[in-house]
Amino acid sequence: MYKQIRAVVASDFEAVNQVIVDQLYSDVALVESIGHYIIDAGGKRMRPVLVLLSARSCSYKGTDHIRLAAVIEFIHTATLLHDDVVDMSAMRRGRPTANEKWNNPSSVLVGDFIYSRAFQILVSIGSMDIMRIIADTTNRIAEGEVLQLINKHNSAATQEGYMNVIRHKTAILFQAAAECGALLAGATDAQRAILRDAGMHIGMAFQLIDDVLDYDGDAATMGKNVGDDLAEGKPTLPLIHAMRNADAEDAALLRRCIEAGGQQGIENRELVLQRVIAIVRKCGSLEYTRELAFKQADTAIALLQGLPDTPYRTALLDMANLSVRRSS
Repeated sequence: MYKQIRAVVASDFEAVNQVIVDQLYSDVALVESIGHYIIDAGGKRMRPVLVLLSARSCSYKGTDHIRLAAVIEFIHTATLLHDDVVDMSAMRRGRPTANEKWNNPSSVLVGDFIYSRAFQILVSIGSMDIMRIIADTTNRIAEGEVLQLINKHNSAATQEGYMNVIRHKTAILFQAAAECGALLAGATDAQRAILRDAGMHIGMAFQLIDDVLDYDGDAATMGKNVGDDLAEGKPTLPLIHAMRNADAEDAALLRRCIEAGGQQGIENRELVLQRVIAIVRKCGSLEYTRELAFKQADTAIALLQGLPDTPYRTALLDMANLSVRRSS
């Protein structure tokens, strides 16, 4: 399905890729090495595609959406570099993370470079309104990361708190991508609101499914280890729901796992992970989380019906569906 979505903006997408490559230049070899390493890892680039589709769905005829899409991808890439350091992750997209291959300081500093390069590109676009949205978005993403850090090992985490974290950490960049595409196209206030809100709901659905896959996915398909969230002590919704619905013994185990994080030995971790997965499934927690994701996607789909009927709107509807029907 994603190939079909991307095909609608195929020439734009290729142009975005070229801008990304061009804008990774640096006189410092390590910057280019790490930048290309993570960019070339083969991510879906859903966020920049969302920029392209949003702009085109509002009849945009210019070329600045290409650079704007690159900005969104650079911001996402910078957050990945920083996230992997914070989470001490060793694998992403099926290969070692940059911090694993190089080191933590290099990953953080190159992430800073990519962030700043994104804003250099933004200046060249020349829209203060877009600059404001992107600046506010990156600030909110940072707050979301801090909220997630605070909630690590917190066995008293709530669904409301979790939803707030993913809204800040993940969904807001989807929202910015869709809204800024509309803004660049000179969309009506109604169209801009549709795309802004639909982007948020697609992003929420995407992260909810991401957290389901951490307990119900395939490591080779996902490009990361199943159970990483548990090992990092992250109380995502499947765990929060299971703690609320499990019997006393199972709930106590889940609380201990969240509080301990990755402190168990490797062999013990595998045994514990299998038991946690069994509890999460027994409590219907994966189905519950999926149901919430589908509600988010359905809301996005209903909103997008308010746009003109074009191939770009169809691709946006497909993206909403893809957010909940993916395996990686």
